[in-house]
Order: sequence, then structure tokens, then C-alpha cells
Amino acid sequence: MRLLCFLLTFSLFSCYETTRDCENYKTGKFYSEVYVNDVLYKSTFKRTKDLQIETYNNKIDSSKLRWINDCEVVFKTINPKNRAEKKDIHLKILTTTDSSYTFEYSYVGETKKQKGVAYKAKK
Repeated sequence: MRLLCFLLTFSLFSCYETTRDCENYKTGKFYSEVYVNDVLYKSTFKRTKDLQIETYNNKIDSSKLRWINDCEVVFKTINPKNRAEKKDIHLKILTTTDSSYTFEYSYVGETKKQKGVAYKAKK
């Protein structure tokens, strides 16, 4: 009976598998949505292997990319205008679908993380 309960429990948990096909999101055109304190922030960006150009509130920001692995990247602002922009940002892709990915990000070395979703831009 214990074996049956174990197998049933194991089969229920093994059916839930998170998809992480991060390679599809290393380059391309995207838009993202992030909630911070119940406020929605949207941006668009184009990403190459080692560069990301982002537009937010009609302002363009460019960052150099350093991929740690297929699902984690560090952003370094190319021309920081203040102290906050000098801090590197660590982004980790948590899950992927065929058209989007869920991510978490924070300043490097900080424990407070934010989450968001990025979508492939329609061509």
C-alpha cells in the first residue's frame, strides 16, 4: 500500500515540469511587462548576442550583455548617467513558452528581486 501511495504521489509531481528553452530568447526583438509596486512598466528591446537596446518612455538605453549560462545574463549599461545606472543587473529566465519568458532580475549583489514577462515582438 505504501508503494502505491508513493508511486501515485511521485507521478503527480513528475507531471509538472517547467519549460526552460532559453536559447530562443538570447537574440531577437521583444517587449516586456514588469509590475513594481502595482505599477505596470512596459518596454521594447532588441537583443543581439552581446548587446541590448531598450526603449522605455521614449528613451533609449543600451547595455552590454555577459551570458553566465543559457538562462542567466548580466547587463552593464554602456553610458550610465547616474549612480544607479552604473550598477549591473542580473536577469534569470525562470520559464519559457513558445512566445514568452518569465524572468526575475535584481542589481548584482542585492537580494530583492523583481519579476516580469517578456514577449517575442510580432514581425
